[in-house]
Amino acid sequence: MAEQPKLDDLTRRERQIMEVVYRLGEVSAADVVENLPGKPNNATIRTILNVLEEKGFLNHETVKGRYIYHPTIPLQQARRTALNQVLETFFKGAEARAVISILKKSDSDLSPNDAEMILELIDKTRKEGR
Repeated sequence: MAEQPKLDDLTRRERQIMEVVYRLGEVSAADVVENLPGKPNNATIRTILNVLEEKGFLNHETVKGRYIYHPTIPLQQARRTALNQVLETFFKGAEARAVISILKKSDSDLSPNDAEMILELIDKTRKEGR
């Protein structure tokens, strides 16, 4: 089995394109051009999509003569990887500090359901002695 590509190997523009892909689920080059800042050139985006496919981040299918790209890494896995990178880079792996920072954020507006879920996770962690 081939080794899975690493999200931290992406350039800034490749990361922006992957964000568009994950947000939309599947994309054509025109979709990416429409959703990226800075009015990128269509040919440049097609080249980067091809590079992302060669690196193993995307695959494509042809639909009515157009390439439609899909991510090869499931969204949940990409989220976990990105979160782990943020934790390591900015919090040195201290998950509690990250959670505290998020909860202290001035514009943090938790729904009652989210607040309840957080409290349940804290309670479960306490009961398990972690």
